[in-house]
Amino acid sequence: MKGIILIIDGLGDRPLKNLNNKTPLQVANTPNMDKMAKKGINGLMDSIKPGIIPGSDTAHISILGYDPYKVYTGRGPFEASGVGVSVMPGDIAFRCNFSTSDDNNIITDRRAGRIRKGSKDIVESLNKMIIEGYEDIKIVFKESTGHRAVLVLRGEGLSDKVSDADPKKEGKPPKKVVATDGSREAEKTADILNKLVEKSYEMIKDHPVNIKRIENNDPPANIIIPRGAGAVPKVESLNEKYNVKSMCIAETGLILGIAKFAGMDIVEVEGATGGVDTNLDNITNAIIENVNKNEHNFFLINIDGADEAGHDGNLKDKVNFIEKIDKTVIKKLLNLEDCYIILTADHSTPISNMDHTSDPVPMIIYGPEVRVDDVNQFNEIDAHKGGLCRIKGSDVMDILMDLMNNSKKFGA
Repeated sequence: MKGIILIIDGLGDRPLKNLNNKTPLQVANTPNMDKMAKKGINGLMDSIKPGIIPGSDTAHISILGYDPYKVYTGRGPFEASGVGVSVMPGDIAFRCNFSTSDDNNIITDRRAGRIRKGSKDIVESLNKMIIEGYEDIKIVFKESTGHRAVLVLRGEGLSDKVSDADPKKEGKPPKKVVATDGSREAEKTADILNKLVEKSYEMIKDHPVNIKRIENNDPPANIIIPRGAGAVPKVESLNEKYNVKSMCIAETGLILGIAKFAGMDIVEVEGATGGVDTNLDNITNAIIENVNKNEHNFFLINIDGADEAGHDGNLKDKVNFIEKIDKTVIKKLLNLEDCYIILTADHSTPISNMDHTSDPVPMIIYGPEVRVDDVNQFNEIDAHKGGLCRIKGSDVMDILMDLMNNSKKFGA
């Protein structure tokens, strides 16, 4: 028996007045998700615990059965590993945004218009960076999906105990990075980062990619904003933890990085952009092809576009993307045999909030011999009536392993 956890990133939402107090998931036309709900067992999930706003990273760590309060050191190392940077013990890694700054050092677009092309060329220039006074520190940049990138600092006397440079909102300058523990190592790292942010603007503001973007009235990706500092963590192998052969199919470097640290095999899908324009057909084909190979029995799938629409406050895109997933991915996965499918989200990204919230997300478990309840639609409101009731992300793997007959009895 096989098991799939399919996470629609940022799927959860809140009722909106202009939708007659319904959520985007409630108004979306999702006959295949509703079919799963009717034939499965439903409930709500807090990916960490009630009231805690999860990041995509900490949510996935919890859903995979790890304690995020012990494993999580920061987003940077996971993102770096996911995009192919070989991080090593002692490295300090960061998640970065390509952003847009004006001549007065004010961030006018935190995501540089969600740049899709040209970031690799910009990174090639950034990788020539040397910070005066810190010539012994190796600086490694790598592009990720969309507006995302990673930064790795390698050298002696560094620390991950530093704040973010991200101002979180447009109309402000990058935040000054500061040491969060007062140590000499953290002070040094903060100084490097502040100089790095300033130097990045000097190096790439006139880059040919940005000149072309300006000509096309697109926001230039002319500054790097690092955040999510983290030292390289130690993570127990998921295969050994649960006695499975695991695989991850995901779009973003962050999720792929988490999977790599957990020892999962990775599938990167062509055309998987991490946005609402992602190639869902290719993702679906990759899932079905690898499930049918019978080389793995556990699959973590992450599809990201709903989260992007939520962060952008774009209701139309979120509803349309949910419907696209239903017509492509869910419709075909319903035909898989000898397989349990858990359909859920990692967190809510409400249109009204444009960021993550702690609102619990709906969940379905679909497959042989599940205790079918009376829920007929997949959404945040109906899910609470289901037989799963309200669980935590840390419960998910244990429940799935039991259904797959892959658990050991506790006690005599």
